[in-house]
Amino acid sequence: MKRSIFALTTLALAAAAGLAAELPRKLDKAKALPLAIDDTFQFRKTKTYLYDPRDPRLNQPTFDGMSAFERRRIEYGAVTQVDRRQRYGHYYDFFWRTDRPADVTVRFEYRQQNLGSYVQAKEVDYKAIKGSQKTTFQVIGDDYEEEGKVTAWRAVIIENGKVVALNQSFLWN
Repeated sequence: MKRSIFALTTLALAAAAGLAAELPRKLDKAKALPLAIDDTFQFRKTKTYLYDPRDPRLNQPTFDGMSAFERRRIEYGAVTQVDRRQRYGHYYDFFWRTDRPADVTVRFEYRQQNLGSYVQAKEVDYKAIKGSQKTTFQVIGDDYEEEGKVTAWRAVIIENGKVVALNQSFLWN
């Protein structure tokens, strides 16, 4: 009980301070933007995780405590099998930073198994942001079930309609 009250209080304070993370919005079409790489912006680290207990390669017993923790974290709160299936999919965390205050958009572009070379995108906007940040994207639920696994991805930071930082998977071309 005390833990839930603490969590609600923390969320309320974060929202009041304007620190609540905005949810990514899905784009109808990912428009190509000019490249203008700027050293002020940089991706620092990328964490990817695939959660699908039906995949035999991923269902191997693991002794990696971090992977087991991540799996339990994703499963937490899923009561029914429908709840669990809605959490199957890909999870991406991008850690990035900017050295000066800027209005930026972080865009996640990706291709899925059943869609071939068709590129989908999700975006999150940040106003007057500075310092180290974390942006999370998910391809889960019906998107994952119907269109398949993510085959290639890239993340970009956009300022004034130009790509100022770029991070991509090995298979992105």
